[in-house]
Amino acid sequence: MPRALVTGGAGFLGSHLCDRLLAEGFEVVAMDNLITGSTDNIAHLIDNPRFRFIKYDVTEYIYLDGPLDFVFHLASPASPADFTTKPIQISKVNSLGTHRALGVARAKNATFFLASTSEIYGDPLVHPQTEEYLGNVNCIGIRGVYDEAKRFAESMTMAYHRTHGINVKIVRIFNTYGPRMRLDDGRVVPNFIGQALRGEPITVYGDGSQTRSFCYCSDLIEGFYRLALSQETGPINIGNPTERTILEFAQEIKRLTNSRSEIVFKPLLTPDDPRQRRPDITKARTLLGWEPKVSLEEGLRQTIAYFQKRIEAGYRR
Repeated sequence: MPRALVTGGAGFLGSHLCDRLLAEGFEVVAMDNLITGSTDNIAHLIDNPRFRFIKYDVTEYIYLDGPLDFVFHLASPASPADFTTKPIQISKVNSLGTHRALGVARAKNATFFLASTSEIYGDPLVHPQTEEYLGNVNCIGIRGVYDEAKRFAESMTMAYHRTHGINVKIVRIFNTYGPRMRLDDGRVVPNFIGQALRGEPITVYGDGSQTRSFCYCSDLIEGFYRLALSQETGPINIGNPTERTILEFAQEIKRLTNSRSEIVFKPLLTPDDPRQRRPDITKARTLLGWEPKVSLEEGLRQTIAYFQKRIEAGYRR
C-alpha cells in the first residue's frame, strides 16, 4: 500500500487530493495548520483507517514515522486576499516549508510533488503561457510574496533534484474552482457565487476585461495524479485553456444562480493583477494524456450547490 504525506491536506485542493489518493488505495497523512484550511473539508475522512490528520505548521521541522512514497506539498494560502493579510506566512510556507517538505522526501526516499502556480508567470507578456515562458513578475509588489515564493519553491525543488537525486514533480496550477473553497476566499468564484446567492451586488474589480481560464477541481486532481505516477519532472501546466473575461464569468454565475444582483465595478484591489491568463497545455496533453473534461456550466452548478448549502447553514467562511 503506497503511503503519501499531503501538506495543506485540509485545504481546498489538498482535501480533494486526499480523497483521490484514498480512492486509489493509498494510505494518506494530511498535515495542515488550518490558517486557511478547515477540518470541515476532511471530516468525512476521519473514520477512514487509512487516513490520518496532523495539525502542524510545515515551516517547522517535520518528523513522520514510517515509510513514505510521496510527499505532496500543497500547503500555502493562495487567495489574493491573503497576499495583504498573510504575506509573511505565504513567504515562509513556500520557502522554508518547501525546504522542510523536501527534507522529508529526501529522508524517506519519496517522490516530491510541488504544487506551483501560474502566478509565477506574473502579468504575462506571452499568451498563452507555455512552461518555457520565464514570466513578468514584480518581486516587490503585493502579489510578489506569492509569485516569488513559488518561483523560489520551484528553484529549491530542482536544486534537491540535481544535488540529491530525489524524484520530483512540478505542476503549475491555473485558476481552479469547486466545492470546499472558502466563502471568504476573495477569489472570483466564491466572491461572485456568494454575492449572487445572497442578492448582493456582484463586484467586478477593474473593468472586467481581464481574462482567466477556470479549471474544475476534479480535472485538476486528475492531472496531479497522472503527473505523480509519470516519468515526467515538469514543470507542467495543468489548467483549462478555455478563456473568458471576468465580466463574462460574472454574467454566467448570475444566470446560473437566477440572481437579481447588479454587477458593479470597483478599482483593482492589488496592483499587477494579470490582464490575461491562459495555459498552453500541449505538454499535459502529449506527455500525460490529460485534458479537462468538466464543462464550465457543469462545474459551476456543482460549486453553486455547495455554496448554497453553506450559506443556508449560516457559514460565512
